[in-house]
Amino acid sequence: MAMVEATKVGVIGLGSMGLGMATCMVKSGLPVAGYDLKANAIAHLVQAGGVSADSATKAAQDVDALVVVVVNAAQTEAVLFGANGAAAQMKRGGVVIACATMAPQDARRLADKASAMGLLYLDAPISGGAVKAAAGQLTVMASGSPGSFEKAQPILDAIAGTVHRLGDAPGIGASFKMINQLLAGVHIAAACEALTFAARLGLDLPTVYKVITGSAGNSWMFENRTPHILDGDYSSRSAVDIFTKDLGIVSDMGRQEKFPLQIAATALQMFIATAAAGMGRDDDASVARMIAKLTGVALPGAPTES
Repeated sequence: MAMVEATKVGVIGLGSMGLGMATCMVKSGLPVAGYDLKANAIAHLVQAGGVSADSATKAAQDVDALVVVVVNAAQTEAVLFGANGAAAQMKRGGVVIACATMAPQDARRLADKASAMGLLYLDAPISGGAVKAAAGQLTVMASGSPGSFEKAQPILDAIAGTVHRLGDAPGIGASFKMINQLLAGVHIAAACEALTFAARLGLDLPTVYKVITGSAGNSWMFENRTPHILDGDYSSRSAVDIFTKDLGIVSDMGRQEKFPLQIAATALQMFIATAAAGMGRDDDASVARMIAKLTGVALPGAPTES
């Protein structure tokens, strides 16, 4: 009986999410070639048993599946279809698994480009952060043809704890992710506002954390981001700039649909203000530092400036 050949995978983008995903694929027995602009990220993949690629096109050469874990639609398009585009190097009938957060119309447009080249396309934005990526427990909000799901299944099995099959058309997964990002951004902004207001009131912030996480006002973002503020540690796990981008997409979608998104718009302005204060690449909990600077509130490890 003939052996079934393992799905050959390329991964482009070995950041905090992509590296964990690629490593999980290797652990599941998939042959994985990875590329990133940072050589140390590629080195980590090689140490885990993956193969180094010196360009995006090399990572995509003769693969059955190409997982693209970059920042946005523009980067996804450049990697796949720009000069020396990676898509041209894939096996015909292979699947592009696009994980960047993007507007639904961009997902549909990229899917059309892939289809014109004889490729399948899975609109597959992800959620869960670096910790869940490393554990193979991401949530994937996916849409695409049955064939694209079938082709992507070994990768989904390796990287995800939950795969939501949301429809046959690319763009549906992207829309679901934007609803998630709307809520995530609003909850981060609200958590930062609440904690800095608690500081202004002279409350003990660790006690605030303990009380709120056991009360109705809690949110996943409050529970997850408040420890960064309590530790005065704003090294980036998820950067402010991500939410200026994602809530900007939400705002654009609302305008196109003639749908008011007032709370999301306020949160967007809070992230923009934080980025304008020089913290765009810092952890998104830095919204609290921005509020603290405006109000003269002292936060742990982040003294206010006079």
